[in-house]
Amino acid sequence: MTFGEKVKTLRTTKKMSQAQLAQELGVALRTVSGWENQNRYPKKRELYQNLADILGCDISYLMSEEESFITEVSEQYGSRGAKQAQQILEQAAAMFAGGELSDEDKTAFMDEIQMLYLDSKQRAKKFTPKKYLK
Repeated sequence: MTFGEKVKTLRTTKKMSQAQLAQELGVALRTVSGWENQNRYPKKRELYQNLADILGCDISYLMSEEESFITEVSEQYGSRGAKQAQQILEQAAAMFAGGELSDEDKTAFMDEIQMLYLDSKQRAKKFTPKKYLK
């Protein structure tokens, strides 16, 4: 079940509209709609906690390891970094299609890919001209 499907299920169980959820969270209706329909994720970890509190669930239910990674990248490198991270995870997951790796080995591989990505972004930052750094 994706993040958006989880949010929609919990929201409808609580008999809330997207607008009501957006208002309680202090975000735009478009944001909630994006989560549910367009595979988008909250940009900040605080939103996950607020969402979990409002929907009456544990934050770990909403946030898988992949979503946690994408949120971390989004906070550090913005939406472009989050898109790159999403692509890397999708491509890495495609490598396992029909494979015979254990779940433990897949998790270890994905953890390494995530660490390599963050390390490469950190190293690339060193070479960015000062006029482009914020």
